[in-house]
Amino acid sequence: MYSIKQVVEMLDIPSVTLRAWENRYQAVTPERTESGYRLYSHENVEDLRWLKEQTEQQGVSISHAVRMLKARKEKQLDDTLSVASGNTQDAFEKMKEQIYNALHDFQGERANALIDFGLSLYGYEVMFHQVLVPILIQVGDAWEAGIATVAQEHYTTHMISNRFYQIFHVFPVYSHLPKVLAFCPAGEHHQVGLLLFALFLRKNGMEVIYLGANTPEEGIISMLEQQSRVGLICLSITDKELISFSEELIERLRIVCPGAKFLVGGKAYERDPSLSKADYVMTEPAEHWQAWFDHVFTSMRSK
Repeated sequence: MYSIKQVVEMLDIPSVTLRAWENRYQAVTPERTESGYRLYSHENVEDLRWLKEQTEQQGVSISHAVRMLKARKEKQLDDTLSVASGNTQDAFEKMKEQIYNALHDFQGERANALIDFGLSLYGYEVMFHQVLVPILIQVGDAWEAGIATVAQEHYTTHMISNRFYQIFHVFPVYSHLPKVLAFCPAGEHHQVGLLLFALFLRKNGMEVIYLGANTPEEGIISMLEQQSRVGLICLSITDKELISFSEELIERLRIVCPGAKFLVGGKAYERDPSLSKADYVMTEPAEHWQAWFDHVFTSMRSK
């Protein structure tokens, strides 16, 4: 990823021109840091380089050059994506490979276009379970094997997680259901299972505050002190070494939020669910989650 200063130096395009191309013509869409600073991917830089060549060497106006660029990208997508035909599982594999490769090369716009195409074909549940979640697992395995860099793993996880968060706002919230807090405690960096479970709860009408991986205790306590109606607190851990810490954390959080129920899940608890004193220990596969939810919450939802 590159800052606007680095892009200006690489391409010899004034920063005021870059901003005008983005704001007026949507030439590229850089990422933003939490402070609002632009971060350009390699794909963004190559797109800007192509636009500069068109405007300076070919005499094309920037507005027309942007239209040409978008048409070019759409053609590339059509040429490489023939996933709608043939065996469905083969289609999933091909789409997964193309999205993974795009994210591996920091081509965020292409990856998002592929994801949008898949969502239009198969819907969010199939895409997440058959394509996006396997990509998260794949990049995590690649990082552990030394095949993917930390930057590639973080970028891929960030991009796909953002697609999960966007879906959160699609579903209605039932006010009679308790608010949910979901997080992985400090030291736990694997959040795939928690993301899926949070999305499942959100689909069933629960408002979910999703804090993600490696969440420090002080941030959790501060948030709980400011929030009302948090009735379910979900923790996920895969590392067995974190069980003792997590159980102690639950006891401390019970003091802060005495009316809440606690749910734990993740590989760390699969071998011995009795290790937890939480109200619910979720070790069942995803296809059993709905039966659990209906048993615990349906009477509240119907009010």
